[in-house]
Amino acid sequence: MLNTPYLLFLGDAPDPLSAKVAQGVKDWRPENCVGQFRQEGCNADMGLPDMTIQEAVDAGAKTLIVGVANRGGQISEGWSSAFEEALAAGMDIASGLHNLLTDNPKLVELADKHGQKLFDVRIPQVQFPIANGKKRTGKRCLAVGTDCSAGKMYTAMAMEKTMRERNMKATFRATGQTGILITGGGIPLDAVVADFMAGAVEWLTPDNDADHWDLIEGQGSLFHASYSGVTLALVHGGAPDALVLCHEPTRTHMRGLPDYELPSLELLRDTALTLARFVNPNCEVVGISVNTAALNDDEAVALLAQIEERMQLPCVDPFRHGADRLVDALS
Repeated sequence: MLNTPYLLFLGDAPDPLSAKVAQGVKDWRPENCVGQFRQEGCNADMGLPDMTIQEAVDAGAKTLIVGVANRGGQISEGWSSAFEEALAAGMDIASGLHNLLTDNPKLVELADKHGQKLFDVRIPQVQFPIANGKKRTGKRCLAVGTDCSAGKMYTAMAMEKTMRERNMKATFRATGQTGILITGGGIPLDAVVADFMAGAVEWLTPDNDADHWDLIEGQGSLFHASYSGVTLALVHGGAPDALVLCHEPTRTHMRGLPDYELPSLELLRDTALTLARFVNPNCEVVGISVNTAALNDDEAVALLAQIEERMQLPCVDPFRHGADRLVDALS
């Protein structure tokens, strides 16, 4: 488990979406966040106090959370001085990037010297099996998206929160760096060897009580040329009983792929359901989650109503308006 509270490192994030890790931690564990550290050129802001490393330590910060998720998951050379200063000042560092903290000899040396820890949450901790496709007890809901970074984690976490408030049996199952940093557990699915990804999802969502729901954090998109493989592993390994479609309505193209348009919600529904029913013939699409953060209140309500009328499924922004209708749809 990570030592709290946190200083969120935003570095030189070029846009708010690049700091989605920090945003997720701040939104779901605000009590653990004392401030943010931003470098020149940073275009992300969590609305937390801007602090130097020493100011954060004086405020009680114990861990520097690398809150930037750049394309390719690489640690920038421009961040090194801040990381070195944090270790020397007495903070641990936690990162979910592919480029590992523990592969940096200088950081390893400093951590040893000052008695601090380096946490690379993208290193799998388990020898995962190959998926066997066998039916498991309990129920599972998977969020699937028209694109990456469309609100799949927020949807699953919001549904779990609502279900627990209703005293329902529910567990959020983290499959990516932000979810793991928020909850302290899960699997870094995109760091698992391809042949074992679906098996890792089976391992993460084992047999359970008949009325227990696993809310599985979605990753990537079936239609994203870069990241579709991890999504299919979730569909087949999760063998979901329910799918929630996730969408960000202001996108003009797939994230990071300007030559690719987003698929329609109809195409996502039909494709995801067809693939899911190979492993769970009883799977159903139960609702739609729309990330309306870029819209004002009136625009958001109008768009949700329009999509609901078109798709004939409950359509909500679960972070903005609550996840009750999505949870109701599971019954």
